[in-house]
Formats: sequence, C-alpha cells, structure tokens
Amino acid sequence: METGLPADLTDGSVAELRQAIVARRCSVREVATAFIDRIEALDRDGPAVNAILELNPAALDIADARDARLNKDDGGAPLYGIPVVLKANIDTADEMATSAGSLALARHRALQDAPLVAKLRAAGAVVLGKTNLSEWANFRSTASISGWSSLGGQTRNPHAPDRSPSGSSSGSAVAVAARLAPLAVGTETDGSIVSPAGANGVVGIKPTVGLIERAGIVPIAASTDTAGPFANSVRDAAGLLDAMTRPSRNEIGVAGLEGLEGPTRSLGGVRIGVVRDYPGAGSHAGVEAAFDSVVHTLSRLGAQIVDPVCLGVPQGFGDAEFQLLLHEFKDGINRYLATHDTGFADLADLIAFNEAHADAVMPLFGQEIFEASEATEGLDSQAYRTAVAGSVSAMRETVEGAFRTHRLNAFVAPANGPAWRIGEPETSLVGSSSIAAVAGYPSVAVPAALVDELPVAVAFVGRPFTEKLLVGIAASYEAQRGAFPAPRSSCE
Repeated sequence: METGLPADLTDGSVAELRQAIVARRCSVREVATAFIDRIEALDRDGPAVNAILELNPAALDIADARDARLNKDDGGAPLYGIPVVLKANIDTADEMATSAGSLALARHRALQDAPLVAKLRAAGAVVLGKTNLSEWANFRSTASISGWSSLGGQTRNPHAPDRSPSGSSSGSAVAVAARLAPLAVGTETDGSIVSPAGANGVVGIKPTVGLIERAGIVPIAASTDTAGPFANSVRDAAGLLDAMTRPSRNEIGVAGLEGLEGPTRSLGGVRIGVVRDYPGAGSHAGVEAAFDSVVHTLSRLGAQIVDPVCLGVPQGFGDAEFQLLLHEFKDGINRYLATHDTGFADLADLIAFNEAHADAVMPLFGQEIFEASEATEGLDSQAYRTAVAGSVSAMRETVEGAFRTHRLNAFVAPANGPAWRIGEPETSLVGSSSIAAVAGYPSVAVPAALVDELPVAVAFVGRPFTEKLLVGIAASYEAQRGAFPAPRSSCE
C-alpha cells in the first residue's frame, strides 16, 4: 500500500512524518526509533560524525505517550511526534545535562525547561537528545576548535570528516545534515547558526534578537544571543521557528507556509541588495561564482537587484564587538550560575576548575577569553558603553542606513566558504554573519552550491521581525535551486 513515506523514515520531511503519524501509518515510537538507530549507525559508529552529545533516556517513553494521546487533545499540534535535538547549552528539565560542552557542567541538570523547550513540547515535539558544540559556544579561547568540546570531543562535517563542521552549533547542524534528526535547535551570538548551516549544507535561521525567549540558555551576550532552527528545508526550519515563538504577533504561521511546498513564488517587487564588501570578498573564486549564480537566480525570479551594496564596516568594529562580548559574558554567566544549581558561583569559579583540570579541559587550547572577561569592570563601566557604541549601535546605524538609502527589503551575501581542515587555523574566512548578528536583525542561510565538493550557502538578511519575508525569499530561491546534494559520508 502506498504510504506517501520513504522506505527509510529518516528521509521524510516534517510534513510527511507528521501526516503519517496523525493518519497512523506509522507510530511516534517508530519514528523516534528510526532516528535513534541512525544515530547509533552513523554518529557513534560508521562515519562517527559525533554530533549527538547524549540521547534523552526518556525519548521512547515520550514517544509512547504521544502515541497514546494521538487524536485526543494533542494530535493537532504542529510538531506532533517529530524528533528534535537541542544544543547542549539549552536547559531541559530532564535527565540530560545542560553542559555547554564543558566538563565543568557535565552533571548540571536544569530544574526548568527553557521557555523555547516548553513551547516545543507543547507543539508535540519529542526531544530526542542534545548536541555537541564548540565548548562554551566558542567563547573560552581565541584558539578554540569549532565542534570540539572537552565533554564531547570533535564533531565532524558529514560532507568530509576531515573538515570542520564550523560552530558553535556544530552538532545541531551536523545532526540535521546527516539526518540524525529532522530538526535541531542551535544558538548564535555571531555566526554560530548561519556558519555551521552553510558548512554542512542545511538551512539555518538566525531570528531577530528577542523574538525567541532567551531564558534558560547558557549566555554569551544579551545584545546578540538568540536561539534558532536547523532543518533540511526552508519550510521545515520555518515551522520549527514558528513553534519556538508561539504565541507571538511575529509568528510565521503554519497557514502561511503552505505555499512553500508548491510552485516557485515570484519575487516581483522585492528589492534585494547584493553585499559585495563582506569579509573575505574576492578571496575564493568558487564562492564568488556560486554567489553570482544565486544573484542571477534571484533576478530571474523577478527580484529587483541592487548590485553592489557596500555597507562599510565601522572602523574599529571588531575590537568593539569583542569588548562587548567580554563584558556581557561575565555579567550573563554570573547571572546564569546564580540561578542554577551548578556547583559554581561565578566565572572565577569556572576558571579555577579549568585550571585544576587542565589536562582534561584544556589539552588543545586555553581559556584566555574567560580570563579577559573576568577582568572586565561591569556593564556600568565606560569601557562597556564605548563597546556598545562601537559595535551594536554602529552596526545598526550602518545596516539601517543601507536599507533606507537603497529602499531594500533584504540583503544577500555569502554565508561561508568551503570548510577548512580540522585543526587548521580558522583565519581568512568568508562570511557575513556580523551584519545581522551584531545589528540584531534576522538572517536565513540556505545552501547554494558545492565548491571544492563542500557546501557553501548564502544568507538573506532583513529588518527586525521580517522573518516571514525572508523565509519567502529563501523558499523561492530553494525551489528554483532544486535538491541539494546529501553528505557523502552519511549516505548508506
């Protein structure tokens, strides 16, 4: 009998899986089990991409409970029975640790779900596990290795295991790319969603800062931190974003997503600015060619193209942003530790733990960022006010000025270059994440092409709370692009 599902449940889209569950063509337990089996085969054995830090011991019990309640009062939930994995810096009130990948927090169990997790449970999702990440979300050392944590080891890119998965939401992006889960949640401060999405060939959405509640997430910087979704399609990523923001006047809305699986939408009347002065511009001919092809596609879809748009990064921006992060991390992590039973009182305690366990915690790099953050003088200091003015305020003024001057609806820019080899210096990288991240604006990363047999993506950036517009643009481009190649090392 035709079921409308692929033979392997892990190949199904969210819509296909949910429809099959609600119609009882498969059970929630069968779906969860299929992904758990794939994790055992590809994450722990086989290619061993090492994306999943821990499985939820209660996952199958949750699946059974979803099966038992189906068609009672929860069957209409938008993610009913759909497995989701979460970056390990997000609180869950269960047996899984909120560790941030650190041995220091290996035994930390949160007493409450983060609000976004509570919303996912209410939407019917099955929290399947937690994903590895760049330890402390890449904010312990300037020499940190993307995808490596002292608790979880090294996550690998499923397109080429010797290549970086990028970070810091490495495990979340890899889990979706390798189809270890249909959906994943990551977090971004500057690039930690859009960059791993690009490097692993999946869709990532970095929402407007503040759209998703940030409570219950191990912080870096309140000015730019946000959670966001990963998926293998724009539609699935948008649906996950929608679930994490309910109820909100800024919901994308499931009804509004229906057209994303139909014929390609025209982009007539949409003005898109082509950013040409992004970091690394001109450094990789393959990225430039792929980017030009995307711009041509957008033009054929009817978009009004403004090319070039040169934003002009504010002078001293990089140093100011780093100072902002240093100040806000100390304030934020001390607040988090004060409200969670971790065994640590403050950042100074974490630094002392790392020093005492240096062989296990710091075999590859140190903690000079932790130490620099601890040395900051607080959010009332002149140094912090100067940092805000030179980073967040300056970037918002720059980006908003470009939107007004060119009468734009969105920007487009390359999201990443081909992934570097693990262990090589992460320098001279192509990327554009700071445009949206520091301004606090939304960004949607969509795979564009394979360059040197590795994925590269473009990012669509809009004004605050224009996620629905960006999703529409991204979905139109995605439909015109066609299917994106699956990772070679995770194909069976």
